[in-house]
Amino acid sequence: MSKIPNDLLAGWDVVVVDDEGDSLEVARYILDFYGANVRVGNSGREGLELIRSTRPKFVISDLSMPDMDGWELLRELKDDTTTSEVPVIALTAHAMTGDRERAISVGFHNYLTKPLTASTFIEQLLRLLLDIPVLSEQLNL
Repeated sequence: MSKIPNDLLAGWDVVVVDDEGDSLEVARYILDFYGANVRVGNSGREGLELIRSTRPKFVISDLSMPDMDGWELLRELKDDTTTSEVPVIALTAHAMTGDRERAISVGFHNYLTKPLTASTFIEQLLRLLLDIPVLSEQLNL
């Protein structure tokens, strides 16, 4: 992939929801580096509140969290007409055969696997964002 411009996500509000601090920090650091306004939630409930108040361009959500997991978070977003169109990318450490297909079949736009690494995260994310027509048109490429 050619050099990714530092302002790739300039002005974009993005919400990352994960109960693991390391994943949150990697995602926050890299998204911030590329210009995004990043908000993080440590639980599904916290993420839901952030999403409803922020109306982000997209959300990255862990699937396995206590209190409200990513599956339930997605259901809540899809059931609310004000958030139903926000693209949500699933994030999980439990990448099993069929998980990606299951996640997409229930409404996730795509799927990232942990651990997130600084060297590959933005390239993987960019490939996923390019597959979301409403977002690919807005990327600063």
